Amino acid sequence: MTCGTILIIEDDEALLRGLKDNFEDAGYSTRTSADGIEGFTMALGDPPDLILLDIMLPGMNGYDICRRIRKAELDMPIIMLTAKGQEEDIIRGLNLGADDYVTKPFSIKEVMARVKALLRRYGAEEGENFRFGDCELNTASARFFRRGKEIMLTPKEYKLLRYFLHKAGRALTRDDIMDAVWGRDILVTSRSVDRCIATLRAKIEPDPRHPQHIHTIRDIGYRFEGDDPGTC
Repeated sequence: MTCGTILIIEDDEALLRGLKDNFEDAGYSTRTSADGIEGFTMALGDPPDLILLDIMLPGMNGYDICRRIRKAELDMPIIMLTAKGQEEDIIRGLNLGADDYVTKPFSIKEVMARVKALLRRYGAEEGENFRFGDCELNTASARFFRRGKEIMLTPKEYKLLRYFLHKAGRALTRDDIMDAVWGRDILVTSRSVDRCIATLRAKIEPDPRHPQHIHTIRDIGYRFEGDDPGTC
């Protein structure tokens, strides 16, 4: 069993090999590319659990790759690898949807620590199985089932449902939900939250017009209720 799959897109051959060897020694599965277009294609074709992404790449730069990955609604963590230390370059990457960055030269141990922290946050290292009503969510495989039949969730619906299950029974403001699901660096409004709630309700509720699980709390936000949802 691996700790997760990491796609490394980096055109420095020595650095690419060093990252690959260290992560594989630590139990991760890795895929690599030294070309931006090839790396982007790999990310879309078989999405990894996390991407280590250089900014200066042949074919397509890291900014464009990050932007296109988020446009495709892929939600895996992205760590930017950059030789640029200017604040505006870092902010640009975060605004495009990156989760973190490291500035070259860096310690491999530092990168590995950040990868582990992000994968833990995103649930890629420790799979959990949540059951509520006639539904089941498995975070190890990122698969959702209702009455035993798999139902496809969008990345945002999946992240929203997982957040609700971890916060079951708690009143959550729209700001809480936006921070947890969309992130602080993404421009989003409360209407985006409400739209995502509506589409998720259509997939998990027996009657979306009279929801049993996702309850609206007037002037506050939402609360998730299940059959004592937990992990198993």
